[in-house]
Amino acid sequence: MSEGQGSSGNVLAAICSFFIPGLGQLVQGRLLMAIIMFVLAGLLWIVLLGWLIHLWSILDAALYKPGR
Repeated sequence: MSEGQGSSGNVLAAICSFFIPGLGQLVQGRLLMAIIMFVLAGLLWIVLLGWLIHLWSILDAALYKPGR
């Protein structure tokens, strides 16, 4: 089974990021990106712009290709 865009692992990661920004990146083993997504979303939700990072987190998890 290929691990790339559209793989079941990426779908699961995108679903995780839907609920908590950065969780999908953490599931993929990308700790630094997970922390960045989580902190940015948290900070921007204060000014009601966190949804931008939240969407970015979901898309990043869904489109991630290892080795990039």
